[in-house]
Amino acid sequence: MEHLVDSDIEEYCEAHSDSEGELLYRLFRETNLKAVKPRMLSGALQGRFLSFLVKLVHPINALELGTYTGYSALSIAEGLANNGVLHTIEAEEELEEMILRYFNASPYRDKIRLHIGEAAKLIPQFDCRWDFVFIDADKRSNQLYYDLLVPRMNKGGIILIDNVLWSGKVVEEQTHSDIDTQAVMAFNDYVQQDARVSNVMLPLRDGMMMVRVL
Repeated sequence: MEHLVDSDIEEYCEAHSDSEGELLYRLFRETNLKAVKPRMLSGALQGRFLSFLVKLVHPINALELGTYTGYSALSIAEGLANNGVLHTIEAEEELEEMILRYFNASPYRDKIRLHIGEAAKLIPQFDCRWDFVFIDADKRSNQLYYDLLVPRMNKGGIILIDNVLWSGKVVEEQTHSDIDTQAVMAFNDYVQQDARVSNVMLPLRDGMMMVRVL
């Protein structure tokens, strides 16, 4: 992921936002030292945005697609209602040990449920309606996930989709071989035309689409 905002500006914003805390800092460090593709990790600024937003929504039922090493899940868990639960789905089972180690070290450990498997198969198995969803998984499947989830959202529920600017490639001249960029652009257009929701796109890190189900 390329920086779409000047790194000095992003650092200034982080310095003038709430601290991520010691546990998330350790997770950030270990991910960058040991994990494959550490650029997939939510950074401090995005994590504080997630935490802030979820505290406004105060969801009982929250879902995340794409746990990676658990940084965003731990950020989301900070804002759950007292009886709230976050279900988070990760496809890569080799990440499970690291994820659970940090989840178990968190004061929110009893509110987080990790599921290892394919999101498209697991979503229909949940018997609840969602208040908040964060989609940060396979970009070519964004529309599939979105269409599975919109009918399962409570009215006024929020869906947040990450990487919708795709390193700025959405505004560059496209090649026929760039399937990922084409998928991201097609999804963005699909949401923009969806009468079931209202939406706003934010240039935060790699771009975030915020959707409110009407």
